[in-house]
Amino acid sequence: MMAAQALALLRDVSRLEAPLEELRALQSVLQAVPLSELREHAAELRLSPLFSLLIENHREQTTLCVSILERLLQALEPVHVARNFRVDLQRGLTHPNDSVKILTLSQVGRIVENSDAVTEVLNNPELLKQVIYCIGGENLSVAKAAIKSLSRISLTQAGLEALFESNLLDDLKTVMKTNDIVRYRVYELIVEISSVSPESLNYCSTSGLVTQLLRELTGEDVLVRATCIEMVTSMAYTHHGRQYLAQEGVIDQISNIIIGADSDPFSSFYLPGFVKFFGNLAIMDSPQQICERFPVFVEKVFEMTESQDPTMIGVAVDTIGILGSNIEGKQVLQKTGTRFERLLKRIGYQAKNASTELKIRCLDAVSSLLYLPPEQQTDDLLRMTETWFSSLYRDPLELFRGISNQPFPELHCGALKVFTAIANQPWAQKLMFNSPGFVEYVMDRSIEHDKASKDAKYELVKALANSKTIAEIFGNPYYLRLRTYVSEGPYYVKPISTTAVEGAE
Repeated sequence: MMAAQALALLRDVSRLEAPLEELRALQSVLQAVPLSELREHAAELRLSPLFSLLIENHREQTTLCVSILERLLQALEPVHVARNFRVDLQRGLTHPNDSVKILTLSQVGRIVENSDAVTEVLNNPELLKQVIYCIGGENLSVAKAAIKSLSRISLTQAGLEALFESNLLDDLKTVMKTNDIVRYRVYELIVEISSVSPESLNYCSTSGLVTQLLRELTGEDVLVRATCIEMVTSMAYTHHGRQYLAQEGVIDQISNIIIGADSDPFSSFYLPGFVKFFGNLAIMDSPQQICERFPVFVEKVFEMTESQDPTMIGVAVDTIGILGSNIEGKQVLQKTGTRFERLLKRIGYQAKNASTELKIRCLDAVSSLLYLPPEQQTDDLLRMTETWFSSLYRDPLELFRGISNQPFPELHCGALKVFTAIANQPWAQKLMFNSPGFVEYVMDRSIEHDKASKDAKYELVKALANSKTIAEIFGNPYYLRLRTYVSEGPYYVKPISTTAVEGAE
């Protein structure tokens, strides 16, 4: 019934010059018609008149048409949209109103995700050209939607050929000249495409755009450098990306720039990104090889923890956390001996005295450094984590307990995460057991009030309860209480007891 009403209104709209009333009515009727019903009538949906009502200077009419089209187009198959609304889609992409562009791009998005429909777009260079020009628009949502569709098209061989082996490549290069921001958007697209496979990286490389990005990375402009290193770091997330960067000598160049940073008064703009790049590289390849091949990286990280600048300290702390997240990385850090113990003391100091944001980052790094999976708990490694823990502060257990009592859930959870990281190591269990009131603190459910904190406390109890050495160190009664806590779950609330009433009888 409602669908019939909608179709009748749609016919009225197509007959009238300025059908505002009818559009308003159609919009409200459509909200009540289920999509499944609209799909049954797909063949009768005449949408061209609605597209032609998208007039620039008529705001309300345009808004209504966009809302109606959004609903009706969902009822049509992507292939149908691609074949029957070619011209309308092209016009929509050049429409001055951003909401029309976003509507059109969302349809292009549906088309490119459909293997039957996508060929219609690939055979329509004019449409693709308009999508490319959308990257250059002021509106970020429009640009992002365009990037997403182009990135999606590039997942197939045909898509790569359409983009990189035609005039569209020139259009991409023209759009890049709009301004810095748009140039970065194109780089972002190129990096995203190149991550898919060695072959897609090859297309991007042949296009000259990757080379251009890498040139800017080593260029004179420090702000451009800072932006480009983030994109180059994304390239290093894949094996073929890392290989390419190594072959092109980029990793050596980045290392040399870090070496030269000492004499550059503006290095604080790009150094954090350059150091992060190596941190990510190390953890994806091999911490030992990267740190041996590029000693300046480790040097710089140690140096940055001594900095007065919280930004630098933050990056150094994050990087140490990344490096120390696996055994090989922990061993690289341990080889630096007392130097690393001094660095841990700095981290402990910052965890106690820095801003909340930096405290949280310190707690994350400490958890990452101290965690040892049960199957890797050799005597040597356990001695190492115990030494590290005691290097952090006079009484580290008290330090973290103090932090966990502060009224910020993130700090509370961060401190619990540190306890959870060491919870399965026998030396830490002894420390906890011998620390007055600590075990009671772990079992006390009344401390945590928000969901994140309850979850964090539950993880700690679970880590303790699942450890093979806990029954022996904590003794059976405590062990059983831990097991009960785990079986009751994170959000258990004890029923209120009625002893007082019984006592009165």
